[in-house]
Amino acid sequence: MKFEQIYRENTDFPNRYISPEKLFSYLQTNLSDYIQEIGKSYLEKPIYKLSKGTGNLSVLAWSQMHGNESNATHAMLDLLISLDNAPELKEELFTKIKLDFIFMLNPDGSERWTRLNAADIDLNRDFHNEASKEIKFLKNMVSAHPYDYALNLHEQRTIFTTDGIHPATLSFLAPSEDEERTVTHNRKKCMAVIASVYNHLKELIPNQIGRYSDEFYPTSTGDNFIKAGMPTILFEGGHFVDDYTRKGTRKYYTIALYYALKAISELNSDITGWESYLDIPENKETHYDIIYRNVKLNTDHHCVLDIAVQYREVKEDGKDDISFIPFVMEVGDVKKKNGWLEIDCADKKFVCSTKYPKLDEKVNFTIEE
Repeated sequence: MKFEQIYRENTDFPNRYISPEKLFSYLQTNLSDYIQEIGKSYLEKPIYKLSKGTGNLSVLAWSQMHGNESNATHAMLDLLISLDNAPELKEELFTKIKLDFIFMLNPDGSERWTRLNAADIDLNRDFHNEASKEIKFLKNMVSAHPYDYALNLHEQRTIFTTDGIHPATLSFLAPSEDEERTVTHNRKKCMAVIASVYNHLKELIPNQIGRYSDEFYPTSTGDNFIKAGMPTILFEGGHFVDDYTRKGTRKYYTIALYYALKAISELNSDITGWESYLDIPENKETHYDIIYRNVKLNTDHHCVLDIAVQYREVKEDGKDDISFIPFVMEVGDVKKKNGWLEIDCADKKFVCSTKYPKLDEKVNFTIEE
């Protein structure tokens, strides 16, 4: 039986937005035997670690280091409920590995749906400064336990594709340990796991799996963990066509998480097959959410151009899920980029209170027949 055949969504969390309080209540009600509070956030919200498995291989993973990236939290919730219906797969996995999973490392940012924490600090750029409380809890976990692997779980914007056509629904990275991007033995360990995941998923979502840039970031978490000797794998959940709620991404993120853990359990720190990692296409930055083509502005002179628009995700008061607010990102010749939605405005009317669309402001125009 393959995991993708038994995948189930945890229906207690149907929205992309996850309320921290709802998550905390769920964990305490359903997983109290497996969770432990490892600290409190800047605003005194609990941060929980879930521990599962009895195996000799230890894995650390964490979700929502950036509060507006919920796919990994969904993936862990979906993984657990899916495996509950497949006891053989569950036993096979958790007798080989011991998983420590930190839910919502940044609960304050998760509540506000922001990348930063409540002190406006990017946890993923705070490795050395330790200006945030939350990064210290993560580093303390690593200091206290010799983990064999770590999974650094994130999401990426809709701008990325694998080939200029297909969205980078999932991207992976074996982070660099130095500016020269040396392919070290620990990087090969990560590459072998990613290659195994890629080989399982490439037929399920063909042309939608990418390789994230391996530029070395001296202040980031993954780069410093692997530099210190712990193989660390980056996950990036991305766009799925016509699916801004990322339901499709959520499903394949969960499947990828399972196959990463399975590969770790089977490879046992071996690097067999690492070379296939290099077959994964690198992410390309090619898309906007919407491009209005051939827009004739209401100017005294003839002026026809393109308008590129990108959604910003905002948690509005009183709404259960996030809202997508369109912002103008580029005006002029945008022929080198594509839009997930392209609207030809030739022979249509540009209706706006201003002559020109304002960059980096909300869309304030309409296109009429």
